[in-house]
Amino acid sequence: MPQLSHGRRMLVLAICCMSLLIVSLDNTVLNVALPSLQRELDASTSGLQWTIDAYTLVLASLLMLAGSTADRIGRRRVFMSGLVVFTLGSLLCSLAPDLNWLVVFRMVQAVGGSMLNPVAMSIITNTFTDPRERARAIGVWGAVVGLSMAAGPLVGGLLVDSVGWRSIFWVNLPVGLVALLLTWRFVPESRALRARRPDPVGQVLVIALFGSLTYAIIEAPHGSLGSTLPFAALALIALLALLRHEPRRPEPLIDLRFFRSAPFSGATVIAVSAFAALGGFLFLSTLYLQNVRGLSAMEAGLWMLPMAVPTFLCAPLSGRLVGSRGPRLPLVIAGGAMTVSGLLFALFEAETSNATLLAGYLLFGVGFGFVNAPITNTAVSGMPTDQAGVASAVASTSRQLGQTLGVAVLGAVLAAGVGSSSYADTFVTASRPGWWILTACGAAVLTLGVVTTGRWARSTAERAVRRLKGEEERARRAGVGA
Repeated sequence: MPQLSHGRRMLVLAICCMSLLIVSLDNTVLNVALPSLQRELDASTSGLQWTIDAYTLVLASLLMLAGSTADRIGRRRVFMSGLVVFTLGSLLCSLAPDLNWLVVFRMVQAVGGSMLNPVAMSIITNTFTDPRERARAIGVWGAVVGLSMAAGPLVGGLLVDSVGWRSIFWVNLPVGLVALLLTWRFVPESRALRARRPDPVGQVLVIALFGSLTYAIIEAPHGSLGSTLPFAALALIALLALLRHEPRRPEPLIDLRFFRSAPFSGATVIAVSAFAALGGFLFLSTLYLQNVRGLSAMEAGLWMLPMAVPTFLCAPLSGRLVGSRGPRLPLVIAGGAMTVSGLLFALFEAETSNATLLAGYLLFGVGFGFVNAPITNTAVSGMPTDQAGVASAVASTSRQLGQTLGVAVLGAVLAAGVGSSSYADTFVTASRPGWWILTACGAAVLTLGVVTTGRWARSTAERAVRRLKGEEERARRAGVGA
């Protein structure tokens, strides 16, 4: 990618952030609409889980393929294709005649979304080559997640109450079209110096692993052991096959050599934990506010602001801290705040008091606001620039997988606890195990934030990158010699 002026770099960042906005806004808006969907489409708890997880599951399965494909055939080309498919999928979702078709069209959306976030992050990484400037850019990127969380509940609540749930997908159409035109006009094309070859076997194994695992978790409370155990077994077989297949590939879909770096491995697990907490937190909170407290979608959106605003405000601060002091402090703040938030719900039933509910939302918003920038920065920092798409795609995959598992696990826990009773009678008791799971996710962020950001961890990253470059150089020389 040619060196761009400061103004042009800022414009590229803004265009990439537009893609993140519509993808992130889509999920937060949909969460507010879940009770309306439940009533209008007669959806069960598992049906609501699938409206969210069908999207995040496809995203998680295809992100790495999209990242490597963009590195190979051109990042701008793949990014523009993603905008077209995502916008079309949004239009189809607004026309869905029933829950099953809505789930299918959410999957179409996700195919487009898989071409947006990791590719946009790869464009940003290659546009902002200075580490400090890159950290600040990633902080802005993280702030967009906060903006979507702040705007999503309000926009969604207003649209659901005034027009209906279908209108929540309309907001993607103008933003997607404007982003498409700006990308065509202002974003330069870029590719990796050496293109990676496709890994179809690895891709199939990833889809089998994520899909069967999610199905087994969501359907476990509703089906027999005999109906869900085969899917759990399939997930285990796919995982073992993936671990055996990928190291044998010269250019694997998931380069397991990246995980020799403790910071990279830590960032991956932190991403899964943090976004599992986010997915579960939004799912439980939306159902509680509307189905238990009886609030409208707009009122529920207003109640979510104490979580969304701190996320928006803390994300750029986290980016600046990562640039000036490294990732440890933001991760410690994030893990500590999320852990305390979970404990308020798990130990003190924060839902039952406005004061503790407000405190729980504030703390979670602060924690999540600080966690995104260090995840992304750690995942791509130190990696060869021509592998930026793959590295950032692994981080993005971890986020989506975490959100998928958060909704699947906490939804399953809630469904098992509620049973045939009403939410109003049993929600607080039934959701308590879920809040303990969220507390554990926060504790994982805190612990790994300390362990994987010290001197030992940095030395493993340096060794991993040297070894990675050495192996690739030997492979290149062997290819030339042959």
